[in-house]
Amino acid sequence: MRNSDYVDLSSDDEETGVSNSVSPALISRQFWKAGHYKVAHRQGHRAGTENQQNHMRIHPMFLHSNATSHKWAFGGIAELLDNAVDEIQNGATFVSIDRSYTPSDGKPALLIHDDGGGMDPGAIRRCMSFGFTDKKSKFTVGQYGNGFKTSSMRLGADALVFSRHRSLTQSVGLLSYTFLTQMRYDQILVPMVDYVLNSSSRTYQPLMPHGKQQFSSNLTMMLQWSPYSTEEELLKQFDDIGPHGTKIVIYNLWLNDDGDMELDFNSDPEDIRINDEKTSQESKPIFYHHVANQFQFSLRVYASILYWRLPTYFKIILRGRDVQHYNIALDLKFHEIIKYRPQGNLKVRASYKFFSSELTADIGFLKEAPHVNINGFCIYHRNRLILPFWRALKNSSNIGRGVVGVLEANFMQPTHNKQDFERTPLFQKLEDRLRQMASEYWRLHCELIGYPKPSKNPRIELDHQESPSSRTRNCLYQPEPLNHGSQNESSGASMNAVGFLEDSEVTTLEVSSGLLGKSTDIHKIRNQGGLMLKRKNIDPPASLHHANRHMGSYTEQPDSAVDSEKMCLVQANKNLRSLLSEKEKMVDDLNLKAQQLGMERESLMIEFTQMLLEAKLLEGNSVDFF
Repeated sequence: MRNSDYVDLSSDDEETGVSNSVSPALISRQFWKAGHYKVAHRQGHRAGTENQQNHMRIHPMFLHSNATSHKWAFGGIAELLDNAVDEIQNGATFVSIDRSYTPSDGKPALLIHDDGGGMDPGAIRRCMSFGFTDKKSKFTVGQYGNGFKTSSMRLGADALVFSRHRSLTQSVGLLSYTFLTQMRYDQILVPMVDYVLNSSSRTYQPLMPHGKQQFSSNLTMMLQWSPYSTEEELLKQFDDIGPHGTKIVIYNLWLNDDGDMELDFNSDPEDIRINDEKTSQESKPIFYHHVANQFQFSLRVYASILYWRLPTYFKIILRGRDVQHYNIALDLKFHEIIKYRPQGNLKVRASYKFFSSELTADIGFLKEAPHVNINGFCIYHRNRLILPFWRALKNSSNIGRGVVGVLEANFMQPTHNKQDFERTPLFQKLEDRLRQMASEYWRLHCELIGYPKPSKNPRIELDHQESPSSRTRNCLYQPEPLNHGSQNESSGASMNAVGFLEDSEVTTLEVSSGLLGKSTDIHKIRNQGGLMLKRKNIDPPASLHHANRHMGSYTEQPDSAVDSEKMCLVQANKNLRSLLSEKEKMVDDLNLKAQQLGMERESLMIEFTQMLLEAKLLEGNSVDFF
């Protein structure tokens, strides 16, 4: 059996590393200790091909070092979920995460299955390679062509990929760190086999574009290093895939430093948890059980907030039960919507031409505030959560307690592991602005959750790392109480209550925050297209009213009047949320219709391809699928 018979995805060099006669090398089952790798001595290695062109070689140790970008095991699972979510545009309706057992030794394995379009023989080879990706759409999460390798190798030492493409071909690929280390290869080899549908017998036959010997060699090695000992047992894994889809089996799962499996399948039969909690949940404080803390240990909680929006027909199924999507923005009290336009290098901003450089931030108090010591912003990119509950205000006082925001920053560039953003000047501006936003909101609304009103012109103590120049100008005034004045006074007061923002950053505020007086018709403002109030349009009476207040000529309303105003605001917010729900339902219906049309088109394409295949087979011509 020649080594060159295997699929080499790291080099065009025909000569591989070592003889099969070397003694196997054992690897540690603990992920952070599995990087120790030795290869046998090589003799007569040729660095180039026959035409003397040199090629970069990729050592198997790179699989491990590349996977260390995921410090957190759930970060690896999120990458695999991203691939399934990206398949929504190809007809995917679900992704399932579950535990299975390897038939060879009965050990737990992680199983991820979706009903997307699947991969043909060329696509699965790009999936197994580094840096190759077809995801250039602004609607897809993946963009680097590295997610599958980092995520699968972070979760376990070995991964099998089964993919069926439009009922025409099915392929199996093995990415095995165990295989490479025990054979002591010094380049990455990936055994793969492909099958094509025989239209007359309706069965799948081996596809051998490079000859029977190469197919047999890859299949032999796959059966030797996978949990399936026969070809029939291997192909039986396609039974639950259906006409199209992809299934990934990750086995030889890593252990933590204590020798326990990193992924805990036993604590909750409907969840997968991180196995490093040192104390019982009963002894934890109350805020420990909030989603802001539970997502670090519970995959069900993390998956519920991982995507900002999902089509109603698409399901994330964890261990047999649907994950309920949780929109943090719809679970906030005294909710406001603020728009922010970043100021930065125009060339940098132009590079993100697909996205608007203006973002909308939802901000409010957690329903559990002030009983939970949680604050921060959930920052998404292309619908995917990058920074969960990033703390805007890092201080030991109660300032900012319970203040949470949600926004989608598509103009920022995430890191390769999608757990942070690149620390560019543009991100620094956003970071400073979110600190200001959180402190302003706290100062203006802390009384609503029982904290004392700040003194006149308070100096909000921000994080010591924040630059003074980044603070918002004219935003340190006392909140304006709501009154029974005219429409102009009410709208002016609402703008003063929010505070003025810098011209270079924020010039508008969404009216749906619910800060207008009861005499203001919110629906009328929306119908007339006036979604935002601009600071330059504040009426003179409101400005004068604001000035008189700081001259000491202002008297507060009775509490009963304020309560009446609050009741009106609550009703107005309910009406707006109802209208928003109707619009979202309309969007979901339109997306579903578009999806159905896309699936009909796919079905027609499949029928056309099958007819073309049958015609060529009748003519006796060979069909090239590559």
